[in-house]
Amino acid sequence: MKKEVIEVPVLSAAVRALGVPLSLVTKAAGQVFVSGMPPLDISTGRLVRGDIETQTEASLKALKHCLEAAGTSLDNVVMVRIYAVNSGFYNAINRVYARYFSVNPPARSFVPVASWPMEFDIEIECVAVA
Repeated sequence: MKKEVIEVPVLSAAVRALGVPLSLVTKAAGQVFVSGMPPLDISTGRLVRGDIETQTEASLKALKHCLEAAGTSLDNVVMVRIYAVNSGFYNAINRVYARYFSVNPPARSFVPVASWPMEFDIEIECVAVA
């Protein structure tokens, strides 16, 4: 079995420029693994600032962009993990999330975290069927 690293337009270069040692998307064994996506603008690669709903929207758009670069889609997502700096954001995140996964949503975990070394409040990762 061999893994394939997927180059994601704009975002892969943005992550490399930050010096973070990771691949945004890898494919292996018929699955697509998307690293935790902070609220990155898919056209500039820059962090999106704003309230938690704005950041959640940006993270989910970036997640969708990554999946599409790997030849799959949100419809094929089987597991999602949401990391947020405040468990009080749960309902606001769910309002945005429900628009992206309105029918047959995937399995999901919500994990409160202390902080990140950069200025954002949410990161979302997933596993999808290729």
